[in-house]
Amino acid sequence: MVSHMRTRTGLIQVYTGNGKGKTTAAIGLGIRAVGQGLRVHMIQFLKGGDNFPQYGEITLIERLPHFSVEQFGLPHFVDPKKISVEDQRIIDKGVKRARQVLTDGEYDLVILDEINVVLKIGLAKLPVVLKLLEQRKEGVEVVLTGRDALQELIDIADLVSNITEVKHPFTKGVPARKGIEF
Repeated sequence: MVSHMRTRTGLIQVYTGNGKGKTTAAIGLGIRAVGQGLRVHMIQFLKGGDNFPQYGEITLIERLPHFSVEQFGLPHFVDPKKISVEDQRIIDKGVKRARQVLTDGEYDLVILDEINVVLKIGLAKLPVVLKLLEQRKEGVEVVLTGRDALQELIDIADLVSNITEVKHPFTKGVPARKGIEF
């Protein structure tokens, strides 16, 4: 067993773009961190609920020591033109939880999955998220995932990966496949 160690400098990473693999890349980083003795927590926005597909990566994460996940989403896709009171409530709850996780120092790596989308569609406000990042405990690494990252996040990030779709089977009518897309 690898002994626990803290990262010396907690950086901000952004995984964005229209390509597949942003969440998967963040989870891969989380697995690497756990393998080196770090503690990881992922907050997933816009994902969750009983009717949503059970994501294969969540099934695995639940078995890993020192890697936890919480979902703040309802069992439907959010229409940016028809945001419900329930959608806003659960995102507010997730942002509040993110504040706690980033500031309490329990975790070395915090993944805010789909936070870029949440910001883009207005379910969270940029000044609030910027303040969360500024107030995080020293040494906490944070990864922000999702399409359409706001320029302000890109500007403050230490690492930005733009994952670009070149080709996807969905465009040929291939539906999402269990174990591959979810």
